[in-house]
Amino acid sequence: MSGSWNDFNDAKQVNNIIPKGSICKVRLTIRPGGYDDPTQGWTGGYATRGTTGAVYLSGEFTVLEGPYARRKIFTLIGLYSPKGPDWGNMGRAFVKAMLNSARGLSDKDNSPQAQAARRINGFADIDGIEFLARIDLGKDVNGEDKNEIRAAVTPDHKEYATHVGSAVPQVASHARSPAPATGGVRPSWAQ
Repeated sequence: MSGSWNDFNDAKQVNNIIPKGSICKVRLTIRPGGYDDPTQGWTGGYATRGTTGAVYLSGEFTVLEGPYARRKIFTLIGLYSPKGPDWGNMGRAFVKAMLNSARGLSDKDNSPQAQAARRINGFADIDGIEFLARIDLGKDVNGEDKNEIRAAVTPDHKEYATHVGSAVPQVASHARSPAPATGGVRPSWAQ
């Protein structure tokens, strides 16, 4: 028997990193930050405002299936940066890809139904969304490797059918249906 419970010198280090490029079905849970800006459509306390003035969604992604089931990956989804529009644009593109993945939409589909499915009433609509994600690697504050999610796998990618099959994935049951295709005022970040 190796390793007694009073001598940990021979304990093995556990690597909790999911390999880069892995495709996993995940569920997004937004960790509320309490920041609202109704002029941007950011309500419900979902957004977080950092010390630099940047605003983001603090995403906790739980792997739902496979060998990494129940693992959690923490990734920020950019909404605004005082340095310029790039971070917010990347966040918008990521949310669009999540919606496409969850709702089985091709990025090339610009039908009225697809456009309506890419509209949300607020962040509550994506809190709980399930989609296919490509796992990436980043660095934590100590320079150590950590998993991140920066891309959703959509029906336009060959991996999508392998992981989803022919059935279109469903949006989490508590998420609201998308905003109607006509009428209503959309926040500026969702236009």
